[in-house]
Amino acid sequence: MSVRRIVPNMPVDSKESMTRSRDFYGLLGLEEVMNLGWVMTLASPANPTAQISLFTEERTAPVVSDVSVEVEDVDAVYAEVAASGAEIVRGLRDEEWGVRRFFVRDPNGRVVNVLGHRG
Repeated sequence: MSVRRIVPNMPVDSKESMTRSRDFYGLLGLEEVMNLGWVMTLASPANPTAQISLFTEERTAPVVSDVSVEVEDVDAVYAEVAASGAEIVRGLRDEEWGVRRFFVRDPNGRVVNVLGHRG
């Protein structure tokens, strides 16, 4: 099983807060690489796996996850996590923006978005 990146997910209270956060993290060298209106991802141009995502809401799941973990084979990870008895917060599904993902609760109550890019 291979992890490709780990991204902290930060809730913000409005699109204005999202813009202010983008500008602040820009001072640290991060640039906007994705913006769906309700989620924006910032990344380092020098190290594109160094990222932060900002959320005003979660459009396709019951909660905003605390962290995202991109894996090489999300289906295999889902099978292993489900077999372990861990709490699946949201089942495995394909999203319109090109990822396949599921949400699971870790032993400390944090919600983890486990994803893989399709194609």
